[in-house]
Amino acid sequence: MTELQFHREVYRGAAVDEAVKVFAKFGTFDLSESPEHWVVRLTAKTAARERQIAGELSNYALGLTIKNRAQNADGKAK
Repeated sequence: MTELQFHREVYRGAAVDEAVKVFAKFGTFDLSESPEHWVVRLTAKTAARERQIAGELSNYALGLTIKNRAQNADGKAK
């Protein structure tokens, strides 16, 4: 099991949720919250697979967060 913590000041919760939905077919995910983080626990077939999914999921969540902030700054969708 791999635990990821996404700081609330950096990541949008909706972006983390969407990233988990995209990668759901590659592992099992458990979502929770702490006062400062969105927490994702990931289980996959192997430790190497967990590391790969964790990296991809983190990048995807960050990309969605950046995209959402850019859309909000422009006041329109890109």
